[in-house]
Amino acid sequence: MFEVMLKELRELLRDRKTLFFVIALPIVIFPVLFAFVAFLTSKAALEAEQKVHTFYVVNEDYARPFADTLFYHRSFKRYDGDAKLDSVEALRDAVRQGIIDVGVYIPAEPDKQLSQGNQTRFQVVFNDAQSINYIYSRVKKVIDEYSATLREQALGELGVAVDKQAAILKPVEMEKVDTADQRENIGEKIGAFIPYMLIPLVLMGASYPAIDLGAGEKERGTLETLLLTPLTRTQLVLGKFFTILISSIACALVTVSSMSVWIWIASGFGALDPILSAFATVTQWDFLLIFALLLPVAMMLSSLVLAISIYARSFKEAQNYMGPLSMFVFVPIVVSVLPNMTLTAKTAWIPITNVALAIKEIVKGTVDYQAVGLIFLASTLLAGALLACCVRWFSREAVLFR
Repeated sequence: MFEVMLKELRELLRDRKTLFFVIALPIVIFPVLFAFVAFLTSKAALEAEQKVHTFYVVNEDYARPFADTLFYHRSFKRYDGDAKLDSVEALRDAVRQGIIDVGVYIPAEPDKQLSQGNQTRFQVVFNDAQSINYIYSRVKKVIDEYSATLREQALGELGVAVDKQAAILKPVEMEKVDTADQRENIGEKIGAFIPYMLIPLVLMGASYPAIDLGAGEKERGTLETLLLTPLTRTQLVLGKFFTILISSIACALVTVSSMSVWIWIASGFGALDPILSAFATVTQWDFLLIFALLLPVAMMLSSLVLAISIYARSFKEAQNYMGPLSMFVFVPIVVSVLPNMTLTAKTAWIPITNVALAIKEIVKGTVDYQAVGLIFLASTLLAGALLACCVRWFSREAVLFR
């Protein structure tokens, strides 16, 4: 068994394509890709924040202070064209044609309406089909300030002192006292997404060598040579299995190490200080426990991809099978981020979902070690069953020489 494993490892180290996907891709490509996406996102947000929007206010004489505030606001400039804009429909057409960015329709004078006990509804017309859009929030802020001024004046006319207006408008104010610490809060938000990186990488680290060790050997005609050796089918399968398992774990370790280095580099700029301060309480034992939880997952996925590779007739057919398998892995991870999904004695038996939930609880610092024990038991049993299925398939000539 160990001779087969060493042989496969030597061949794996000679395969530049596999080494690229297992080592080079996690070290360089993924961090650079994430940094590039973060750069584009921050650039788009900065451009949206600095953009000056063209506005037009219909009946601006009804609310002159509001219109003047928009005019002197650094993010707005008045439309000075010749288009006739006197209704909501005209404003909507102007926004669609790109003549203006935002239009505000004022139907009546707000101060007179307020004196009669009526509200005035400002209609803000703009295109909200953008992922980053500051138009509505900026206009709303100006409207709220104008509304607060009118409210203060109206209450003053009724004889209510300025220092008592806040208490009258809001007699009871709710204050949140959170019992969760910073690590638990950030861990709940970030810990759920860590499995999105680790578990698919475990699968990726197992898929590429598995395709070569199974379907690849069929195409090269070297599988028959292995079958002639004085080794049992179980020993052959275990040798290939441990090779795939080592590759799978190596890919996850390299990725985690690479990301930690890049995060440490980014921390020098101070952008990640809140997250780093929260994760400062994550101990080495927690990291070891996360790694230990990945072991049964790697065993399970290694057995599964090896069985698929043995079943496939060719390298290409094995690759076609790996696509649906990736979706099969992502679905349980998505289940783990659903509302009210927590690690319990029941969810500890759901494959992959249990590990994703456990990783989140470890990052939060609220992990239940009894549930972790159930996860090890469930994952190990499933990995053993898949490995036994793989050995049985490898013992059938009809599967090996399809």
